[in-house]
Amino acid sequence: MRPIDRCARRVATFLLAAAALAACATMAPGGLPLGTPIATARQSLVGPSGEYPLPGGGTRLEYRQGRQTYMLDFDAAGRLVASRQVLTPETFATITPGMTQDQVLARIGRPIHVTGIGWQKQQLWSYRFSSLENECIVFQVAIADATRTVTDAGPNMDPACNGPNSRGR
Repeated sequence: MRPIDRCARRVATFLLAAAALAACATMAPGGLPLGTPIATARQSLVGPSGEYPLPGGGTRLEYRQGRQTYMLDFDAAGRLVASRQVLTPETFATITPGMTQDQVLARIGRPIHVTGIGWQKQQLWSYRFSSLENECIVFQVAIADATRTVTDAGPNMDPACNGPNSRGR
């Protein structure tokens, strides 16, 4: 094989790899353009981690990716009208005592970890999120077993940061 052929093959391989990476970047939940049909979102992205009804007949799809959760809102006609990453201090501030478990799920999605606290008769939902200040902070929501409502919510230290495998976080 001539050197020019090898060079051309390498360039073609590089361009294909770059195009594939660019396609992956546009398939991130936050990268879908407004107006995208819900069927396209479901086909283009790995399955949603949650689905919730919206007032007026719309649908909210939840996509969890590591320390981020995207909520994609579709109107009654099935078109994307809003997309946002919800694991933020601003969104956490809207989680208040008395909210139902379903309202929490629709607002910030499924927790990364659920711990039962038998003696208090509640569950502790933990959400890991990206924080510039401290990667060892989680947001936690206490849900009463009997009423399935929020009794408390706020930041706390991530128990994973205290273990032998915490890698100095």
